[in-house]
Order: sequence, then C-alpha cells, then structure tokens
Amino acid sequence: MPAPAVPTSAMAVQVPLWHHYLQAIRSREAPRAQDFQRAENVLLTVLERVHALDPRFIVDYSRGLEAFQFALRSSEDPLDMEVPLWVDAEALLIEEPEATQSEDVPEVCRLGVPREGAGLERWTTDDIFTASSESDAKCRGHIVPSKVLCVLKDLLVAAIVHCKHHSLIRPGSLNAASLREEQLHLSLLVSSGWRTINFHVVPVVRRKLGVPALEGAQQMPGFPEGSLRRILSQGVDLVPASTQLWRTSTDYLLTRLLGELGSLQGHRLDSLSILDRVNHESWRDGGQTDGLTFGHLKTVLLWASVLFPAPEDWAELQGAVYRLLVVLLCCLATRKLPHFLHPQRNLLQGSGLDLGAIYQRVEGFASQPEAALRIHATHLGRSPPPRIGSGLKALLQLPASDPTYWATAYFDVLLDKFQVLNIQDKDRISAMQSIFQKTRTLGGQES
Repeated sequence: MPAPAVPTSAMAVQVPLWHHYLQAIRSREAPRAQDFQRAENVLLTVLERVHALDPRFIVDYSRGLEAFQFALRSSEDPLDMEVPLWVDAEALLIEEPEATQSEDVPEVCRLGVPREGAGLERWTTDDIFTASSESDAKCRGHIVPSKVLCVLKDLLVAAIVHCKHHSLIRPGSLNAASLREEQLHLSLLVSSGWRTINFHVVPVVRRKLGVPALEGAQQMPGFPEGSLRRILSQGVDLVPASTQLWRTSTDYLLTRLLGELGSLQGHRLDSLSILDRVNHESWRDGGQTDGLTFGHLKTVLLWASVLFPAPEDWAELQGAVYRLLVVLLCCLATRKLPHFLHPQRNLLQGSGLDLGAIYQRVEGFASQPEAALRIHATHLGRSPPPRIGSGLKALLQLPASDPTYWATAYFDVLLDKFQVLNIQDKDRISAMQSIFQKTRTLGGQES
C-alpha cells in the first residue's frame, strides 16, 4: 500500500522554499565537518598523551561517522568522545543486579574481575578497583565507574598541561579549567576556530557479543539488505550508569544505522537536517530553551524509515519532511517514543520536557512552515495565512482541540502498514502499536 501523500495544494507553492532552506543547510555542512575535525584532532592529541601515561586507556580513531553526524546537525548539543578501556570484556564477569532492572532504563551491570582470570592484574589496582567484601569464589572484585572517571580526569589534566607545554595543540584551543567531572562523564570544551564544541568524554568497555534482545530486530524493512544484521553483530558497549554500575549503550549502532540510510536514494537525511535546524532555531529558540534533541529526531527518522520503506516515500523533499512530522506528532501526543533497538524503553519518559508545548510548536510548523523556513529576516515578507487543505488540516489538528483526529483513517493506515510487515520481534510490534493507537489523554495533560 503506498504511503499517504502530502496534499499537493498544501505544499506545491512551497517547494522552492524547502529546497532553498536545504541548500542553506548543506552550505554549512562542509565547514561544520571541518570544525569538528579540528576539534577532534585536538582532543585525540590529548588522549594520545593519556594513553602514554596510562596504557589502560586507549585512543579510538574510528570516528568518521561522528563527523558525518555532526555535519547533519544544526543543534549544539554535547558530543560524546568515547575512551575505550584496554580490557577483554569477554574475560570479565557481567553481573546484572535484578533489583535494578526496569523496562524503561537500559540494562545495567557490574563488571567483575574473576579470581581465575589471567592478564587482568592491571584492573585490580586500588585506583579503579574495589575488592569484594564477601567471600565470593568466582569474583575478586569490581571495576568501578566512578573511580575510572576520577583517574581519567587526572590523566586529562596532566595530558593537557603536557600538550600545551610542548606546543602539541594550538594556544587557546583547550583549557584544563573547562574540564568538569559530571555524574557519568567528563565535560570538556574544545575550540575550533570560532566554534567551541562541548565534548563529553566517556570511558567505554567494548563488547564483541551481541545482545539477545536485538536478534529480532535484524530483519527490518527500509534499510539496505543485510545492513541491520551486519551492524548489530558488532555488539554493544558498556558505559557508566552510576557510581557503581555500567549500562549498555547502542549509540554507535544507531549512528551506523543512520549512515546506512544515507546510502539510499531520497531525502531521508535531508528531512532530518531540516527538522533539526527548525528544532534548534524555532522550537528551542536558538538553543536557549530545553526541547527535543538530535537523538530524538534521529529515532523518529529510523522509525519513519521502517513505516515508509518504499523509495518513492522519500523521493520528494517536502513529503519526506512530513513523514517525519507525522511520526513525531503522534509520539508527542501519546508521550511515547520507543528506543529503536529496545522498543520497551520510552525516550520521552523522565525527560522533564513540556511535551504539550512542544507539540503545539511542531504542529504550528507543520501547518504553516513558511516562518520557520526563513534563512534571514528579509528572506520572506509578512507570513501569509496557513495554506493547507482540509485533509492536511485534519491530519494536523491539535489533539487538545479534538482528540478524535488521532483515530482517523490516516493513522489506521499507518498502523495497518506496520501490522502487515514481516517482523518477528513482538515487543517492537507492541511498542509501535502503542504509538499509533488512539489516545484519550493528549496535548498538555498527563498520560
């Protein structure tokens, strides 16, 4: 069944404007990528010194996709810089405390060092290790995230001082005074010309084994054949979850999936870039207010790619953007945005965001995009009244005004499209059904 098309009467006049806005975004991609590369080179130089001081911390040079993702963005949210630990994760004991498990948080665990393990002596020193207080026949003790962060912070300070003293980094590009130890990462500001980039330096344990929960996600429409299986087989990482616990992280896998979408014909990534720019400039008032993140919008695109797998769904720019808007509006209305690889997790839960207010801003843009698509103040004159047809108006009707619109045939079509897909993962089906089902508590109310 072909995806519902955006009414021609609503968008035909705006086609040049959409493409002009996209061209303006694209014109900034190369400079942004260069800014990221310069800032990353500074930080990598410092991390090389960290590794020289303490070989337990190694340097990750495989970050080409991070530059690609940064170029897509207009938002200035912090970027993660992962620092892998030089340890064989498969030789460690993965202990999952049952009392801490919840459907809405990533799986957490403790990293234990086995008593019989060989070659793990460097991970049993007091600076990063706590011995077991109980007589455990298998576990000698645990690698503690808070201790690892403390050691890494001290190493970074020493490395920055060394690099500046030996002129290995440009004057003014980095200051140890900006280094802050926060709850689960180290925050560091790096200057790249006129742009300052906030990096979150995160220690990470690489795991080669995949996660059983992801096995059912390896056959999904909308992605190049075999790409999901190949990417998910790389396994997931462990990053700090608290002072004592580690959690699984799939951020790298999601970035790889985004790169796979970029290999397809169509405007998938263009639609993401446009909405991220509008989100930053309009919905978040130039980044001055809290709101949706690039990660939220990236997740919306991944789900939209599954719901609309046909190439023709992404052939036209404005149609591609509106496919993302449909999914985003419904997620905001139902207050549910499932994690793409762990759909039982709701990425909007506990965010502290005013989802009702965000919904109204997104709906306002969908109804009348002209004002938000201005490149500068003189780009357009006075904004004309909304030019939307009755079909699009029904689709974009504010839920708070009339909740019945969320039970219209349009969303029935979306749900039907998902139900006929050949997907084995029942959790994924259940999660996506919960997004597109009729909701009775909408707008600014609590669900």
